[in-house]
Amino acid sequence: MHILYQQTGSNHQITVYDTTELEGEKGNFRVLQFSNQAAQGAMDLDAPQRILFEYPRAMIHLMDFNNPSFQNLFIIGHGIGTIAGHYKDKQVKIAELDDNVVELSRRYFEYSQDNVIVGDGRRILEGEASHRYDYLILDAFTGKGTPRHLTTREFFSAARAKLDSQGAILMNVMGKGENDRLMNAIHTTLSGEFAYTKSFCLLSGGAAHDLQNIILMGSSRPIGFQLRQMAGFTEIEPGQGHIIMDSD
Repeated sequence: MHILYQQTGSNHQITVYDTTELEGEKGNFRVLQFSNQAAQGAMDLDAPQRILFEYPRAMIHLMDFNNPSFQNLFIIGHGIGTIAGHYKDKQVKIAELDDNVVELSRRYFEYSQDNVIVGDGRRILEGEASHRYDYLILDAFTGKGTPRHLTTREFFSAARAKLDSQGAILMNVMGKGENDRLMNAIHTTLSGEFAYTKSFCLLSGGAAHDLQNIILMGSSRPIGFQLRQMAGFTEIEPGQGHIIMDSD
């Protein structure tokens, strides 16, 4: 590993490094990593347009499959700009809390678009016009996980108001599959605002208590997908949880 950048900020430690091995694959990779060894983005330096991580590949499939002609996308959480970079032909707006992350995406990961607003994603989204977006992606993390104020009933209600009648929200969260109390609560809260939901877990091959990538999707219409295009994610059925509210 060759460290290119490292700094501890108010939300987490940020490291950028080059490595010749990523998740068991040999090659030439550059990684953006937050606290606790949590990789937030990675680029194949020999093929920069290749999407390495499974969860953005699965999210892209879900969006393209359910609305192939969508045009407007709002993203909370920038990382290295993987999904926004994939959809250069779409109207994409990104909210990122840490201006340093935006700068690093440009300096080390070739992000060149001018569509990132620095600030709290919820507040920025609340200022958007109603029914403007086809999709909302939530991919925001601190050292403690997904920020709580992005998982409440009030947030999901505000998000639904910004989506058009065919719109949907997709979330990347970390959890323990179907037996995770917090993930169950997030799913139950999401289900209270969206008529249709789906949940998918990336099978990691580790122990049952290990944290894994989980994708939650909520929509006003039925959600479809092709399992072979889900990059290793399989559908799960979360248990009943409590409703998360701003006032809790």
